[in-house]
Amino acid sequence: MELALVVVVVVVALSFDFTNGFHDAANAIATSVSTRALTPRIALLMAALFNLLGAFLGTGVAETIGSGIVDVGLGQHGMVVVLAALFGAIGWNLLTWRLGLPSSSSHALIGALAGAGIASSTSVHWGVILDKVVVPMIVSPLTGFVLGYLVMVAILWVVRKKAPAPTHRRFRMMQTVSAAAMALGHGLQDAQKTMGVIVLALVAGGFHTGESIPWWVKLSAALAISAGTYSGGWRIMRTLGRRIIHLDPARGFAAESVSAVVLYVAALGFHAPISTTHTISSAIMGVGSTKRLSAVRWGVARSMVGAWVLTLPAAGLVAAVFYFVLRTFL
Repeated sequence: MELALVVVVVVVALSFDFTNGFHDAANAIATSVSTRALTPRIALLMAALFNLLGAFLGTGVAETIGSGIVDVGLGQHGMVVVLAALFGAIGWNLLTWRLGLPSSSSHALIGALAGAGIASSTSVHWGVILDKVVVPMIVSPLTGFVLGYLVMVAILWVVRKKAPAPTHRRFRMMQTVSAAAMALGHGLQDAQKTMGVIVLALVAGGFHTGESIPWWVKLSAALAISAGTYSGGWRIMRTLGRRIIHLDPARGFAAESVSAVVLYVAALGFHAPISTTHTISSAIMGVGSTKRLSAVRWGVARSMVGAWVLTLPAAGLVAAVFYFVLRTFL
């Protein structure tokens, strides 16, 4: 029974990874597509490739998810907790994807783990959630907004005497690099979260010890998020690329570059599972504010912030419901 449950959890975890890929595909490429620096299909192919590479660059975030959020215990009960959390995260991902809202897959997973933990009377590490999730959830978008604004101001000053047409062409070419860097950061962050959940299930089932990530877990998580990315997320891409603000190539390059740096620092420096969605969205708002504050469609931004705030408790509630349903049958 334990082996069967582990197999089910791994399959569902990789399904979450796949939904994470198409849900968050827009994060890396929406700005490049909206500025016509890349065609949608080429952009998706590039994002899928760099997501795959990024998944192999570190394991700090995976270790935080796998051992720092909740103690699920050993045996069948622990795997039911993990399975309920995955169903809760997938459910919230699909709902926000259907509505075209760029909510956070990362926070959906963490909220679902906490919700399933509470429902099962399992120990939840609230201190880790505060330090590694809540504080970065606030700091990373603020950093993205401020750095996006400052970097764009610097770019505008540097190119103030340049001819507009050739400058736009150069930044379109540079966006290929910045979009690749953003996709690499997405793989570095989000693929690791699935690795952590799979290791959590393996430990609960007695098939693994310690916090190390087996090579097959890394490979399968990397392939799943890469495949999901290539399948695309057109609804969310439109929200990020057009509805927040109409981006030009320079602003697209600035937003992607700032987001990539924030993702790298959080993953490699602090092992913090931050949201790529929050980071790129706030950076887009920051670079857009250099036009004028009214250029940013703040109504759309408010609806996105609402989805962000709801994600942790909503995914937790869905996971708790799934836990009670699964306990009835298992």
